[in-house]
Amino acid sequence: MLDDLRKGVLANLPVAASVGAYGSVLGMLAAQKGLTWGQLLAMNLSIFAGSAQFVMVEMWAPPLPVVEMTLAVLIINLRYLLIGASLEPLFRGTSLARKAAIMHLVADENWAVTMAASRTGRATTGFLLGGGICLCSVWSMGTLLGHRLGALVAHPEQFALDFAFVAVFTALTVGMWRGKSDILPWLTAAMLAVAAERWLPGKWYIVIGGLGGALVPVLAHLRAAGRPLPGRSWPTPSKENFR
Repeated sequence: MLDDLRKGVLANLPVAASVGAYGSVLGMLAAQKGLTWGQLLAMNLSIFAGSAQFVMVEMWAPPLPVVEMTLAVLIINLRYLLIGASLEPLFRGTSLARKAAIMHLVADENWAVTMAASRTGRATTGFLLGGGICLCSVWSMGTLLGHRLGALVAHPEQFALDFAFVAVFTALTVGMWRGKSDILPWLTAAMLAVAAERWLPGKWYIVIGGLGGALVPVLAHLRAAGRPLPGRSWPTPSKENFR
């Protein structure tokens, strides 16, 4: 177990640098919104979801819109339904308590690194947990540093720190590329996400893009297996079929 934890930590170190960088941006924004470091640390440990935390900090203004914040976080984090489903083979035979503890530290980055490791048989629940511990620690240190600098740097985008978020996910996406079979799901997800971002309020584009892209290989598999697609039924047999 300890060896798997160590491997998970080491495998996630390359992306951890970028996680710390855009964690510092969150820390700066939080300081400018009046959040204390204690409040930010509590948010890191209880939520640990970068995009959701950015939305919460942006909405942070007294009186706190608790209901709106909760709904926004739930919508953004719906993608973890897909992430959890993809990890089902890894968690098979694991107790519910262990699943819940490990899933709390699952982020997009250590999930992507674990999925890549699973192709070579190196992925374990300990590997996934080690990556989560690594990222949560670096994320918290990054937010602390940013919080301390928040009063000094009014516009972090001038230093391109906000681009770290885009850079790390671009690198993870390229690393997960498996070939031509990924073209249609990725293209579908991108088109649906762009359309949803343009026409729907809030962060629904995250969920719609993810679900749309995930459904493409499912429908392709059903078609290849000769099963009826959702919403379709088998044709009614005619007398000619029995001649």
